[in-house]
Amino acid sequence: MYKYLSFLLVTCLFIFSCNDDPVNPTDNYSSDLGNIAADVILRTYLELRTASEDLKESLAQLAATPTEQNLLEARNAWKAARSPWEKSEGFLFGPVDQQGIDPSIDSWPVNVTDLDAVLNSGETLTKSFVDGLDGTLKGFHTLEYLLYGSNGNKSASDFTARQFEYLSACGQSLAGATNQLHHSWDPNGENFIENLESAGEAGKSIYPSQKSALQEIVNGMIVIADEVANGKINDPFSQQDITLEESRFSANSKKDFADNIRSIQNIYTGKYDSPVGLGISNIIKSKNSTLDESVKQKIEAAISAIESIEGTFTFAIFNAPQSVTFAQTKVRDLQQALESEVLPIITNL
Repeated sequence: MYKYLSFLLVTCLFIFSCNDDPVNPTDNYSSDLGNIAADVILRTYLELRTASEDLKESLAQLAATPTEQNLLEARNAWKAARSPWEKSEGFLFGPVDQQGIDPSIDSWPVNVTDLDAVLNSGETLTKSFVDGLDGTLKGFHTLEYLLYGSNGNKSASDFTARQFEYLSACGQSLAGATNQLHHSWDPNGENFIENLESAGEAGKSIYPSQKSALQEIVNGMIVIADEVANGKINDPFSQQDITLEESRFSANSKKDFADNIRSIQNIYTGKYDSPVGLGISNIIKSKNSTLDESVKQKIEAAISAIESIEGTFTFAIFNAPQSVTFAQTKVRDLQQALESEVLPIITNL
């Protein structure tokens, strides 16, 4: 059976009947792939690494001088680092998945019971110790819980010495994980970026064709649209349970959701804080300019609807359900367009 499948695969690749290469051999998407890799993915991870280093320093400053001002600055640094991470969730493939980096950065929910046990233990709280813990005891959400408290109103005087130690070690651990992630893509590091830039070139890329790389990228966008609409929004909303809401301690959920859709926008347009770029849009526009414009409008509509949810997401779940439903519908509209219209075009290149 396996020998037959292997033979069939080789035969298909030889005669191009499996449609793994562009129908038109003159089509070349290396510029689009290269721009997405360098100007979107790598730049996002660089911002994440830099902001995480700033967060680490803010947490150390808070631990050394626990004032309300330093607590505010640490919280702002947390939000600043959180944003590029959420903008990266449209491309959770490659090292972030293969090297198991994601759980060290963004595991949810926080394991409060085990966290309290660690805080009450005699363990020396160092970066290496926190690095070895389960993801639910480190990363963004553990930091968020410690910085804001379960009700989001923690003051500097509410912290214990052990909590400050843990914050510092946890901040160092997060900075280490984001540095690892950037290094894994960096051309001067592990150079995963070459896999996209050289897609289809034997010996230089894990992707056998440019199309296969583009499919991975589009599927990444579909996955995060589905997660926002049918997981992050739907779970706490449909069950009326705020304990299922990510980033509720900081009331940052709406920003998380919007940044997730911005990750789609950045990949689709090939732009990251820049006026021009080459992305999936460039390819779709060449095949169906009407669809391309529609997808861009759906992205904007989803972001706008999320940001227009009344009050905090926690408030809206119970007091403004129509605004939540509207936002969820707009994200689902985007997901449907990516799944049923954009992906088929990429698949048929």
